[in-house]
Amino acid sequence: MDSRRQPRWTQTWLGGVRSAGIDLGYPGERLGFPREGGGAVAGLGRRTGALLIDWLICTWAITQGLLKINPAHHVWVPVAILALEYVLLVGTMGMTFGMRLLSIRVAALDGGRPAFPSVLVRTLLLCLAVPALIWDRDHRGLHDRVAGTVVVRA
Repeated sequence: MDSRRQPRWTQTWLGGVRSAGIDLGYPGERLGFPREGGGAVAGLGRRTGALLIDWLICTWAITQGLLKINPAHHVWVPVAILALEYVLLVGTMGMTFGMRLLSIRVAALDGGRPAFPSVLVRTLLLCLAVPALIWDRDHRGLHDRVAGTVVVRA
């Protein structure tokens, strides 16, 4: 057997199905979204950056700055403010402050604005954190799958 042509079984197992030569397509292809540009599925970097910006706004600017509450003593306050921000802003504009800065938005599977019940479900699951850490090949967390949403480039 020629080792240059056939990868070892550990290489395909450790590297995932793509290293075995299986083409899964680009993220969002199964959902009908474009590969690049506006409307393409947002990557992990933009999504994480937007969440970090929103978390910093909710923790420092609002909880500590406006409300004068120490988040170390009241851990639930920044989470509640983050949830309120997501429900209000994603429910009305389709994006939070962090998403706006990084040019991404939450969309329904048809590309339009998500319905308000979907925003509520998505926000609740996002605040639980674990559902947001379970991803599929279209870069959709479990919270997006349950809510019928996807995060795309604006």
